[in-house]
Amino acid sequence: MVGLMLRVDCERWGQTPDDLRRLALNAPHARTRERALALYDIAQGSCATQVAARTGRHPQTVMGWLHAYHAQGPAALTYGRTGGRPPFAPGPRPVSVRSCARPRVRWPRRP
Repeated sequence: MVGLMLRVDCERWGQTPDDLRRLALNAPHARTRERALALYDIAQGSCATQVAARTGRHPQTVMGWLHAYHAQGPAALTYGRTGGRPPFAPGPRPVSVRSCARPRVRWPRRP
């Protein structure tokens, strides 16, 4: 069976494959870099299945990135959290209500 060769339509968004490469190298989030690099590889002649095999992703995931790029442009590649617990962020520890309360009074034990 011969697979359908998908191509990246950069011109539709006024971009070149080099713009995808720059995004893959400079994006602040690793998932954005991964998506841009996958599309850059496809633009250079790889197919989505090959890119998926190299990156450990499912082929439909990579094709989803490609279809999203065609529908929404470069903004579709930008990673954004969709929910769940926020990631751990080091910084000042939150002050608990208990630590702000008056100290507990310790009464002597009854004999």
